[in-house]
Amino acid sequence: HDAMKRVRASLTRLILILLSVFLALKAMEFLSKMLGKKTEMVEEKDALAGRGTKMAVSGSHSIFKNKLDQEFKGMEMLQVGMGCFWGAEKKFWTVDGVVSTAVGYSGGYTPNPSYEEVCSGMTGHNEVVRVVFDPTKTSVSSLLKVFWESHNPTQGNRQGNDVGSQYRSAIYYYSEEQKEQAVASKKMYQERLTAKGYGKITTEILPSKTFYFAEDYHQQYLKKNPRGYCGLGGTGVSCPVSFGIS
Repeated sequence: HDAMKRVRASLTRLILILLSVFLALKAMEFLSKMLGKKTEMVEEKDALAGRGTKMAVSGSHSIFKNKLDQEFKGMEMLQVGMGCFWGAEKKFWTVDGVVSTAVGYSGGYTPNPSYEEVCSGMTGHNEVVRVVFDPTKTSVSSLLKVFWESHNPTQGNRQGNDVGSQYRSAIYYYSEEQKEQAVASKKMYQERLTAKGYGKITTEILPSKTFYFAEDYHQQYLKKNPRGYCGLGGTGVSCPVSFGIS
């Protein structure tokens, strides 16, 4: 009887171990599928429908005190995606010559998306910062230097611990001049990264599409929450201000 009890106990333990392994494998399979969906770009036909109502934009910029949705006469704009937009926005509101910043969603398909929809990976949108700057006080090349040095542009659809197509590296330009600067800077920075052992830059450089403002609580988040999360981290490789084009 004692021998039978020991055999049964051993079989029970074995069954429990096998069950635990099975459940762990299923969990890993599920997570792999979920991460795969988030890191793959959704096709337009599969994107969420969105809505016709724009996101309400209230109040003023926490730093510059201007209205986020006002018209900025005589100023220029540039959109950049470089991971979580909280830390990215802070990088640019500290740059001399920048007159306003805003975080939002762009580069995808879903009209007027919510944060939760963008995080689902089913809108095609990127978390971006819209930088408004005075071209007499700073230059596109200076802003691109901040962009390249403040994140790792070789990570594809992720940035550090932030995983998903909404965290991809991107430059969305408003003019042919900005495009030329972006392309030239990418080429030059690639040479520097390669020399330091980094892989291929995955940054997309595309014409700017509609900028959809993010919810109010995201705007200047790290001003409102100084100890808030910031997952930005550069490579430590410097980028020149001049890219060798006129």
